[in-house]
Amino acid sequence: MVDSKRRAWLFRAAQYLLGALTLAWVLGQVEWERTVSLFASVSIETTVALIAVSGVGLLVALAMWHVLLDRIEDTRFRAAIDTGLIVLFVNHLLPSRLSGRAVAPFVVHHRTGMAYSGAVGVSGVHTGLYALLYGFVAFLGLVLSVGQLPLGLALVLVLSTALYAAAGTVVLLTGINLSAVERIAGGIEIIARRVPIVGDRLAALAKKLPEFSAASADTFRTLLRDPVAIVSYTAGFVVAQLIVPGLRVWLIFESLGVSLEPALFLPLYLVMAYSVTLLPLTPGGVGVTEATATAVFIALGVPSTAIVTAIFVDRLLGSYLPALVGWYPSLKMDLSKLVESPSQE
Repeated sequence: MVDSKRRAWLFRAAQYLLGALTLAWVLGQVEWERTVSLFASVSIETTVALIAVSGVGLLVALAMWHVLLDRIEDTRFRAAIDTGLIVLFVNHLLPSRLSGRAVAPFVVHHRTGMAYSGAVGVSGVHTGLYALLYGFVAFLGLVLSVGQLPLGLALVLVLSTALYAAAGTVVLLTGINLSAVERIAGGIEIIARRVPIVGDRLAALAKKLPEFSAASADTFRTLLRDPVAIVSYTAGFVVAQLIVPGLRVWLIFESLGVSLEPALFLPLYLVMAYSVTLLPLTPGGVGVTEATATAVFIALGVPSTAIVTAIFVDRLLGSYLPALVGWYPSLKMDLSKLVESPSQE
């Protein structure tokens, strides 16, 4: 009993230490002196507008989780908020946006109590739809900027856009056809049984794969056939990923006396420029995203001083601060749950 309590205490202490270290890392990504000076240089009205717009954007982005979760099981909005914030936080600890989404099923299960099979389905649909929509919008941005970008930069953006489209397609098609796992589960079970020490446990898990994967595939199909879920999610994406970032950067441009014509293309250019966050280059795309976006808008004719400021503020309010907020709910996660099998529901 004492050893068990001691292990639990040590695990919890390690968890908080890890939380403190990751918080310090995220905090270190923000240039706080520059942030203060930038906000001090704009009008109070612009600052209030930036904060208000960003708040709306974050709530809508979190509501995108709730839309999908609630179509499968009644889900409190608070649980959806925690899920979305934790995923945002993890996205800034590991390279590529897919990092946080890879642990999303565990987060969904822990924060909502949804079965792992359902959590995998919801997380997969969220990831697949997001990637497809992002890739489509980034492609539109590429089409609109043809002939204006340097060849090397254009090739990088084509690659990242193609990866988004491919990732979304693969995730959704795989999810719909998860039941095909039944055909290979027997072979996995035989191989797993030969593994020393843990072979029997692995074989037992393999035996449960068909039932588990079939349930996940059902969740995929249920959501993808639900027009309310798809339309609501898409509307949320348009607001959170197009309208809000576009408004933020437009407000900064206005305060600096800079314009980009036509202004309606601004959100499309932003999505295109930010698409490099999918490439596993730096944790959360920090640095690379800002540099790429700056290069894109300079090529489009925006003064470097203006776009550097605008991109910094947009990333700060739309990415870094929400990820920072996600640190707190991440502490509520029992990391030991990540190593439990799906059968332990």
